[in-house]
Amino acid sequence: MAENLTIARPYAEAIFSTADADGTLQAWSQALQRLAMIVSDPDMHNAIGDPKVGPEQLYGLVAAGAGDTLSAEAQNFVRVLIQNDRLAVLPEIATLFESLKNEREGVVEAQIESAFPVDDAALAQLVGDLERRFKRKIQPQLHVDRALIGGALIKVGDEVIDGTVRGRLASMASALRAE
Repeated sequence: MAENLTIARPYAEAIFSTADADGTLQAWSQALQRLAMIVSDPDMHNAIGDPKVGPEQLYGLVAAGAGDTLSAEAQNFVRVLIQNDRLAVLPEIATLFESLKNEREGVVEAQIESAFPVDDAALAQLVGDLERRFKRKIQPQLHVDRALIGGALIKVGDEVIDGTVRGRLASMASALRAE
């Protein structure tokens, strides 16, 4: 994984520089997310590693998966990745690109794990509270984890806010052992 990130970083930075200069950050973000989904498919992953599948066939598979949604620049980018045997790192490129884009736009991702589904109004209130606390725009990523018993676990950058029942029980158990 670390090696893939090392390989992906120059590609992500190059695309980010170009997209930032051209004002096409959002378009590239969408294209990279779409391409990452295509490349992450198990059948596509097998085709990438198959020596019987040539570069043009590989490009054809990616292009077929993307449909008419790819710009000429994105098509050229896919061809460069295939030529350099780097198509498999496209998900990492997309992730790094999103990080650079979020940093430029002053956005920080918040991983929110909740024991139960959260309705839109409660999520909007939580995001508003987090934005006031961190003084940045928050992009929430919501996941339901029934093992939390109740409450929510929020990760923003390297800060963790544990408001879960499971976390409180663990704290109480630790306090009881200390006495």
